[in-house]
Amino acid sequence: MKCEEEDILEMFQYKTLDTDRLLRWCKLLEYDFFRLYSQHLILYTSKKHFVNKSTSKNNQVPQFKKNIYTKEIIDYLLELIRTNQKTVTEIIKEYKIPKTTIYRWIQKYPTNS
Repeated sequence: MKCEEEDILEMFQYKTLDTDRLLRWCKLLEYDFFRLYSQHLILYTSKKHFVNKSTSKNNQVPQFKKNIYTKEIIDYLLELIRTNQKTVTEIIKEYKIPKTTIYRWIQKYPTNS
């Protein structure tokens, strides 16, 4: 990235990074930070913010497929359940994840203990 160690340490203190710089970090670290952001949108955008297909294109909010969860997100949600921080019902309500999906994850990714 052609910068000094001090510059890198300073970047950690930034509240924001421009997308060009973040893209360079993604390439350098071989990690998709943009995917984290899109997963955050999927989990925390309430359904009322998603637009009907009948609305005009000028007012449309991007629609995300809810079935595109990263392994990190799945692990995070399952860990909440396994550590009794949240119940399955709470996960379903809070994150708008279908009940069948949660139970499929529980079967597919059993505890490692």
